[in-house]
Amino acid sequence: MVNKKKSKGQAPAQQVIQQTITRFFKQHPRKAYNAKQLIRKLDLSSNRDAVFHALTKLVDNNVITPAFEDKFRLAGKAASSRPEKAPRSKEPLIGSVDLTRSGAAFISVPGLERDVFIPPHAVNTALQGDTVEVRLRQSRRGGRPEGEIVSIVKRLNDNFIGTIRLSRKHGILVPDKLNVSFDILIGLDDLAGAKDGEKVVVQVTEWPGPDKKMRNPRGIVTGRLNDQSINDVEMQAILVHNGFQLYFGKEALAVANAFPSRIPEEEAKHRRDFRDILTFTIDPEDAKDFDDALSYRALEDGGCEVGVHIADVTHYLQQDSALDQEAYERSTSVYLVDRVLPMLPERLSNELCSLRPDEDSLTFSAVFTFDSQDKLIDRWFGKTIIHSHRRFSYEDAQEVLDSKSGDHVEELLHVNRIATKLRKQRFKDGSISFESEEVKFRLNEDGVPIEVYTKERKEAHLLIEDFMLLANKEVAAFIQKKSEGQEIPFVYRVHDLPDPDKLNDFVLFAKEVGFKMEVKTPEQVARSFNKLAEASKENEMLRMLEPLAIRTMAKAAYTTKNIGHYGLGFADYTHFTSPIRRYSDVLVHRILAKNLDGVWRVDKALLEAKCLHISQQERRAMDAERESIKYKQVEFIEKHVGEIFEGQISGMMDKGIFVQLKGSLVEGMAPFSNFPEPFEVDDSRLKTRGKHSGTVLKMGDTINVQIMRADLAQRQVEMRVIWE
Repeated sequence: MVNKKKSKGQAPAQQVIQQTITRFFKQHPRKAYNAKQLIRKLDLSSNRDAVFHALTKLVDNNVITPAFEDKFRLAGKAASSRPEKAPRSKEPLIGSVDLTRSGAAFISVPGLERDVFIPPHAVNTALQGDTVEVRLRQSRRGGRPEGEIVSIVKRLNDNFIGTIRLSRKHGILVPDKLNVSFDILIGLDDLAGAKDGEKVVVQVTEWPGPDKKMRNPRGIVTGRLNDQSINDVEMQAILVHNGFQLYFGKEALAVANAFPSRIPEEEAKHRRDFRDILTFTIDPEDAKDFDDALSYRALEDGGCEVGVHIADVTHYLQQDSALDQEAYERSTSVYLVDRVLPMLPERLSNELCSLRPDEDSLTFSAVFTFDSQDKLIDRWFGKTIIHSHRRFSYEDAQEVLDSKSGDHVEELLHVNRIATKLRKQRFKDGSISFESEEVKFRLNEDGVPIEVYTKERKEAHLLIEDFMLLANKEVAAFIQKKSEGQEIPFVYRVHDLPDPDKLNDFVLFAKEVGFKMEVKTPEQVARSFNKLAEASKENEMLRMLEPLAIRTMAKAAYTTKNIGHYGLGFADYTHFTSPIRRYSDVLVHRILAKNLDGVWRVDKALLEAKCLHISQQERRAMDAERESIKYKQVEFIEKHVGEIFEGQISGMMDKGIFVQLKGSLVEGMAPFSNFPEPFEVDDSRLKTRGKHSGTVLKMGDTINVQIMRADLAQRQVEMRVIWE
């Protein structure tokens, strides 16, 4: 169980606690919560026993009622009453846009039970992911609030890919992306040489105002794509459509290119020097940005010192510079199948900050001392200078571990032994083991996939992962402990408890396929998920449950509110180890550095706003990465239309079944319209039965399918079941 820190201050009176909890349940009449969730969500400064006492009183007074396990929900009569009314139309509502194919939108507004429906004519140029201001109208559609978008608070994206059409007066960009209901006007002087019919990237410089005198946005051409391959255009379109800039600004590049290549000796004097201590990196074979390294030094008492050395990006990335502002806007590097869109220009990411072999590098380090029994007994944080003596690929390091011979074998075996013990302790403390299969591609010179396979994680991968987890945990614990007198606002990486409704549904779902979950406490939930992960290695049916289990989990995020990391089983956790590709780590480095020898506080509200932006950018990057994988999977299977593959049933709906091919993990639909008889899907969505023959197909069943169609534009694959 994650141990949450108790807030300072006097606990509110019992009556106030009861009133606060009652109001919360009335705002969420259909959901169930336990005491721990209420403490966290309501920011109650009282202890767990006080909240339990309040819950008991509320149950006695028939305000709430036990739901399932240790959770409660609003009592029947109150729960059946209408939820609190939505704000009146005069009150401003701010929310995020979810656009539909029809051109209508749904706006997710914090505090509203249901999303606000926006008809197509009232969307007013808003696009997917935009933050908008909404004015409510009278509710329709079965009580769902309806409204119109009156202003755009923040655009997700100002860049679009499309085709240029030229007239005598101006150019017009016709965007490629679906659901973009407008064209973009481009002045003849802003075409950057683009010709009629050419594929280009355009940045919008002026959007229509509320007076609507200007009907179309105006923009400039920032990139021409006609000389690039279809693959390059598609990958860049994925990045642009998810809100990422393809090119760095001139000012940011000028800052990056102005840094000297050599490290001044004066700088080295102010740092702890590790250049004479064995230091190595372990990374993917094709890696270019090495942001972490390990050092090893044996101690006379049989123990050792292991340094986790992280690129000192903040030495170069000066706060509020043009380069820093652009890095913050991006917030993350984006890893597509065949390329990386870096958070920092290559001058930094692949050169100055990269911990390349046989070079001195500036680092920010977490140095750990272990005794002869591999027990952690001391830790140190500070600015350092290192010299990487050896670059291992994961395959190289694994070969040394397997053969117990090769470069630095004794050191690698020792750090691997420590990592293994750290891992075992982590799972003992409640960490959850969910390792979804990672799809990898082998591409030809044109970027076309010729092989799709799943990546295998071995000891070398886990070794690095465990030391990075240790560094992240210990940095967060250091700041948390230092905050005991007065809070030091910090960037925590948090992971909430599973959603109670989703978890309850999953428990019933798992029971249908013969797997019993124990979920009375968070510790039981973690143990049950770990047992499922272990059992799924031998049972293909259970393997289909793992993605569903992951969906019950809350999304990890960045915030100044330290609620712990449930999935890892850590009370304190942050991201310190990848500042080349994550801006969260840049913020952590800055705050940690200023608090090593004193106390320094940043404005918490401002830091929380930055955390929100970084979390949003992270989700957009993940969407882009998934989209690129899906595109390449469909592109791969497109060359195999007509062929037969073995797969597993991975889902069911009224129109047909979803099948995931073994090995490539390509997923497609086999519609019931191609079945030899009508099939009905069971209410559980776990099986379907033929009306005439009684033939049953179940989730996880292995079947053969023929590839009938692959639609790259829609990222869809159609399959046909091969009946024996």
